[in-house]
Amino acid sequence: MKKIMVIGSGGAGKSTFAVRLGQLLNIEVIHLDSLYWQPGWVEMGNDAWDQTLAALVAREAWIMDGNYTRTLSLRLAACDTVIFLDIARTVCLWRVLRRRMRYWHGVRPDMGAGCAERMTLEFARWVWDYPRSVRPKVLALLRAHEQSKRIIRLRSQAAVEKFLADAKRWPDK
Repeated sequence: MKKIMVIGSGGAGKSTFAVRLGQLLNIEVIHLDSLYWQPGWVEMGNDAWDQTLAALVAREAWIMDGNYTRTLSLRLAACDTVIFLDIARTVCLWRVLRRRMRYWHGVRPDMGAGCAERMTLEFARWVWDYPRSVRPKVLALLRAHEQSKRIIRLRSQAAVEKFLADAKRWPDK
Protein backbone atom coordinates (compact mmCIF):
# COMPACT_ATOMS: atom_id res chain seq x y z
CA MET A 1 0.00 0.00 0.00
CA LYS A 2 1.52 3.23 -1.17
CA LYS A 3 -1.44 5.26 -2.43
CA ILE A 4 -4.34 5.06 -0.02
CA MET A 5 -7.70 6.82 -0.11
CA VAL A 6 -9.63 7.16 3.15
CA ILE A 7 -13.30 7.95 2.60
CA GLY A 8 -16.49 7.99 4.64
CA SER A 9 -19.12 10.24 6.11
CA GLY A 10 -18.30 13.43 7.93
CA GLY A 11 -17.45 12.42 11.49
CA ALA A 12 -16.39 8.89 10.49
CA GLY A 13 -12.85 9.61 11.68
CA LYS A 14 -11.11 9.88 8.31
CA SER A 15 -8.52 12.48 9.29
CA THR A 16 -7.62 10.87 12.61
CA PHE A 17 -7.38 7.45 10.97
CA ALA A 18 -5.26 8.81 8.10
CA VAL A 19 -2.80 10.44 10.50
CA ARG A 20 -2.46 7.27 12.56
CA LEU A 21 -1.99 5.10 9.46
CA GLY A 22 0.48 7.61 8.01
CA GLN A 23 2.59 7.40 11.16
CA LEU A 24 2.56 3.60 11.06
CA LEU A 25 3.46 3.35 7.37
CA ASN A 26 5.62 6.47 7.21
CA ILE A 27 3.55 7.84 4.33
CA GLU A 28 2.59 11.49 3.83
CA VAL A 29 -1.00 12.31 4.77
CA ILE A 30 -2.93 14.75 2.61
CA HIS A 31 -6.08 16.22 4.14
CA LEU A 32 -8.17 17.28 1.15
CA ASP A 33 -10.25 19.68 3.25
CA SER A 34 -7.13 21.68 4.13
CA LEU A 35 -6.45 22.25 0.43
CA TYR A 36 -9.98 22.66 -0.92
CA TRP A 37 -11.31 25.19 1.57
CA GLN A 38 -9.84 28.66 1.31
CA PRO A 39 -10.02 31.18 4.21
CA GLY A 40 -13.60 31.99 5.19
CA TRP A 41 -14.89 28.66 3.84
CA VAL A 42 -14.50 29.70 0.21
CA GLU A 43 -14.43 26.72 -2.15
CA MET A 44 -11.58 26.24 -4.57
CA GLY A 45 -12.75 26.44 -8.18
CA ASN A 46 -13.13 23.19 -10.13
CA ASP A 47 -10.25 23.87 -12.54
CA ALA A 48 -7.81 24.73 -9.75
CA TRP A 49 -9.03 21.77 -7.69
CA ASP A 50 -8.59 19.36 -10.60
CA GLN A 51 -5.05 20.63 -11.20
CA THR A 52 -4.22 20.33 -7.50
CA LEU A 53 -5.51 16.76 -7.35
CA ALA A 54 -3.70 15.75 -10.54
CA ALA A 55 -0.41 16.88 -9.01
CA LEU A 56 -1.16 15.13 -5.69
CA VAL A 57 -2.13 11.75 -7.14
CA ALA A 58 1.04 11.76 -9.29
CA ARG A 59 3.19 11.57 -6.15
CA GLU A 60 4.89 8.27 -5.36
CA ALA A 61 3.05 7.62 -2.10
CA TRP A 62 0.22 9.24 -0.14
CA ILE A 63 -2.71 8.77 2.17
CA MET A 64 -5.59 11.08 1.20
CA ASP A 65 -8.56 11.63 3.41
CA GLY A 66 -11.70 13.25 2.11
CA ASN A 67 -14.68 12.60 -0.10
CA TYR A 68 -15.21 15.14 -2.90
CA THR A 69 -17.43 12.87 -4.97
CA ARG A 70 -16.89 14.77 -8.23
CA THR A 71 -13.20 13.82 -8.25
CA LEU A 72 -13.48 10.43 -6.61
CA SER A 73 -12.86 8.60 -9.89
CA LEU A 74 -9.58 10.49 -10.45
CA ARG A 75 -8.27 9.48 -7.03
CA LEU A 76 -9.65 5.97 -7.37
CA ALA A 77 -7.79 5.48 -10.65
CA ALA A 78 -4.51 6.53 -9.00
CA CYS A 79 -4.76 4.69 -5.68
CA ASP A 80 -3.94 1.08 -4.87
CA THR A 81 -6.06 0.92 -1.71
CA VAL A 82 -9.37 2.40 -0.55
CA ILE A 83 -10.29 2.39 3.11
CA PHE A 84 -13.98 3.11 3.58
CA LEU A 85 -14.88 4.08 7.14
CA ASP A 86 -18.48 2.91 7.02
CA ILE A 87 -19.44 4.10 10.50
CA ALA A 88 -22.98 4.42 11.87
CA ARG A 89 -24.52 7.82 11.29
CA THR A 90 -25.35 8.31 14.97
CA VAL A 91 -21.66 7.89 15.80
CA CYS A 92 -20.67 10.24 12.96
CA LEU A 93 -23.12 12.92 14.01
CA TRP A 94 -21.99 12.67 17.64
CA ARG A 95 -18.35 13.03 16.55
CA VAL A 96 -19.16 16.07 14.42
CA LEU A 97 -20.89 17.72 17.39
CA ARG A 98 -18.02 16.80 19.72
CA ARG A 99 -15.50 18.16 17.20
CA ARG A 100 -17.46 21.41 17.00
CA MET A 101 -17.22 21.80 20.76
CA ARG A 102 -13.52 20.86 20.85
CA TYR A 103 -12.50 23.39 18.22
CA TRP A 104 -15.00 26.10 19.16
CA HIS A 105 -13.92 29.23 17.25
CA GLY A 106 -10.69 27.46 16.27
CA VAL A 107 -9.37 25.69 13.20
CA ARG A 108 -8.81 21.93 13.27
CA PRO A 109 -5.37 20.69 12.26
CA ASP A 110 -6.80 18.99 9.14
CA MET A 111 -8.70 22.06 7.91
CA GLY A 112 -7.66 25.00 5.78
CA ALA A 113 -6.37 28.15 7.43
CA GLY A 114 -9.10 30.66 8.16
CA CYS A 115 -11.83 28.01 8.33
CA ALA A 116 -12.96 28.06 11.93
CA GLU A 117 -14.86 24.94 12.97
CA ARG A 118 -18.57 25.25 12.37
CA MET A 119 -21.67 23.12 12.42
CA THR A 120 -24.32 24.01 9.89
CA LEU A 121 -27.72 22.42 9.58
CA GLU A 122 -26.85 21.56 5.97
CA PHE A 123 -23.74 19.63 7.05
CA ALA A 124 -25.62 17.84 9.85
CA ARG A 125 -28.26 16.78 7.31
CA TRP A 126 -25.53 15.55 4.94
CA VAL A 127 -24.02 13.41 7.72
CA TRP A 128 -27.45 12.07 8.70
CA ASP A 129 -28.46 11.36 5.09
CA TYR A 130 -25.07 9.92 4.06
CA PRO A 131 -26.14 6.25 4.51
CA ARG A 132 -29.10 6.79 2.19
CA SER A 133 -27.79 9.38 -0.27
CA VAL A 134 -24.03 8.84 -0.67
CA ARG A 135 -23.15 5.41 0.76
CA PRO A 136 -24.97 3.37 -1.94
CA LYS A 137 -23.05 5.22 -4.68
CA VAL A 138 -19.74 4.69 -2.85
CA LEU A 139 -20.45 0.98 -2.36
CA ALA A 140 -21.33 0.57 -6.05
CA LEU A 141 -18.15 2.35 -7.09
CA LEU A 142 -16.07 0.20 -4.76
CA ARG A 143 -17.69 -2.99 -6.05
CA ALA A 144 -16.83 -1.91 -9.59
CA HIS A 145 -13.14 -1.63 -8.60
CA GLU A 146 -12.77 -4.56 -6.20
CA GLN A 147 -10.82 -6.60 -8.75
CA SER A 148 -8.20 -3.91 -9.35
CA LYS A 149 -7.98 -2.17 -5.96
CA ARG A 150 -7.58 -3.31 -2.39
CA ILE A 151 -10.88 -2.33 -0.75
CA ILE A 152 -11.06 -2.27 3.04
CA ARG A 153 -14.38 -1.51 4.71
CA LEU A 154 -14.25 -0.76 8.43
CA ARG A 155 -17.67 -0.61 10.07
CA SER A 156 -16.88 0.23 13.70
CA GLN A 157 -14.26 1.83 15.90
CA ALA A 158 -13.29 -1.66 17.07
CA ALA A 159 -12.61 -2.65 13.44
CA VAL A 160 -10.55 0.53 12.97
CA GLU A 161 -8.46 -0.23 16.05
CA LYS A 162 -7.92 -3.84 14.96
CA PHE A 163 -6.85 -2.75 11.49
CA LEU A 164 -4.34 -0.25 12.89
CA ALA A 165 -3.01 -2.78 15.42
CA ASP A 166 -2.53 -5.29 12.62
CA ALA A 167 -0.84 -2.63 10.45
CA LYS A 168 1.84 -2.23 13.13
CA ARG A 169 2.90 -5.80 12.44
CA TRP A 170 2.99 -5.68 8.64
CA PRO A 171 6.40 -6.84 7.44
CA ASP A 172 6.54 -4.39 4.53
CA LYS A 173 5.66 -1.21 6.43
